Amino acid sequence: MKVIAIIPSGGIGKRTSYPLPKQYIQINGKELIAYTLEVFQKCAIVDQIIIAAQQEYFHLLEEIKQKYHITKLLKPVEGGSERQYSVFNAVKSINAESDDIILIHDAVRPFISEIIIENSINTAKEFGGAVVAIKAKDTLMKGNDEVVSYLDRSETYYVQTPQVFKFGIFTDSMKKAEQSNFIGTDESMLVFNAGYKVKIVSGSSFNFKITSDEDILLFETISKVLN
Repeated sequence: MKVIAIIPSGGIGKRTSYPLPKQYIQINGKELIAYTLEVFQKCAIVDQIIIAAQQEYFHLLEEIKQKYHITKLLKPVEGGSERQYSVFNAVKSINAESDDIILIHDAVRPFISEIIIENSINTAKEFGGAVVAIKAKDTLMKGNDEVVSYLDRSETYYVQTPQVFKFGIFTDSMKKAEQSNFIGTDESMLVFNAGYKVKIVSGSSFNFKITSDEDILLFETISKVLN
């Protein structure tokens, strides 16, 4: 049984002020995506890494691969107009068995830990599918410009990545999504929509997604302390 990590990297970073997509900007002298790739390179349970990206960044990804010795990284595949299509393109490029494990992780969650990666993979091996998430701590509400209602936070989670599935389960979920023109905001939604159970694995507040200039500043500050 092999484990293949898919890193969708086709985003264009609309919510930051940088000219490059955020996954390619340098923070403390290193490309953001390189921090993420290094974690999966070091994780012994992961066998291969595939990035789905815009073709214009393939050369940069090759430079990152060589510079940081990411030997598990395979040839990148072209990303799609939606995250879902980028992941689909990556999965379709894989030669895998039904029980092999597919792990999808955001390029811009660089503080993912090896322990969470291993826990999510082992959970997917046992149950077929796993999503990393953290329990809501804050009061949650629905509204527009005023409060409409409040949610029960005891049953509410913030979804993170990685999201991990057996290859056969995920490819079946892909086919069902394509047949019904269903677009999910993440992979666990596709698998759940296809009728499969998805187990929750505890995540971490450190495993935050970098989407804004504030997030970049936070990552820069924390990574300086850790290094």
